[in-house]
Amino acid sequence: YKKYVDLIKSQKKSINHYKEIPFLPIDFFKSNKIIADNSKIEKTFLSSGTGNKIRSKHLVKNLELYEQSFTASYKHFYSNPKEWTILALLPSYLDQGDSSLIYMIDNFINKSENPESNYINYDLDVLKNLILKLKNKNVLLIGVSYALLELSELDSFNLENWVIMETGGMKGRRKEMVRQELHQQLKKAFNVDAIHSEYGMTELLSQAYSKGDGIFQTPPWMKIYTRDTEDALSFVEGKTGGINVIDLANLYSCSFIATQDLGRLHKDGSFSVLGRFDNSD
Repeated sequence: YKKYVDLIKSQKKSINHYKEIPFLPIDFFKSNKIIADNSKIEKTFLSSGTGNKIRSKHLVKNLELYEQSFTASYKHFYSNPKEWTILALLPSYLDQGDSSLIYMIDNFINKSENPESNYINYDLDVLKNLILKLKNKNVLLIGVSYALLELSELDSFNLENWVIMETGGMKGRRKEMVRQELHQQLKKAFNVDAIHSEYGMTELLSQAYSKGDGIFQTPPWMKIYTRDTEDALSFVEGKTGGINVIDLANLYSCSFIATQDLGRLHKDGSFSVLGRFDNSD
């Protein structure tokens, strides 16, 4: 991070506002070790990879900090994970391993007081039995977008009391869809009024959540800004820009990340994710 700040020739001797802090391009997590000096690494998380692309590495010094962050965030937007039945449909993440998302879901499943909490697959009979068993329970079905779509195409399900949450991306398995089209298809198939979304990534230790319409909110220790697509060091509001994230849970790596996502920041601090920069992984 210091090398990057030196390379962009930041002349600032002091920072008067957090908008003046340089945001580290997320691609550096693929080519460099982003970690505070002399830190002992407790865990390395890897991004999901398609084809032969290099996977990002997030070197984590303190896993307890990550656990505090994702637990407090879920409580902030929903309630204690132990009060939920957690069903996860995340085949590609399980296949590739070393996923920060899987680490979070493992933790939620272990905390859940319902023995039905688990990873699921496309077994229709098992799912239909679960629907009957969990009729009056708090149920979160979280899945990667392509897997939820594949599930929705197997049959029609009445999951009107469940929270259906997509965690974004087709991961090279299907043609990308705009979020509105994806949500319409899932709402119809699962008979729910809204599709929830989780916005997180390997390089962050915090998550933003949407309870519908693709409008995301952050927990208090995470903040989103959008930069001009033509000027990495500027900020825009109310129009499409590159998403910059301040994540204070990234205490030992870097809390100021310039992602390759495109989004729009709203006046109340919420944001929408609209796509990706051209040619980004």
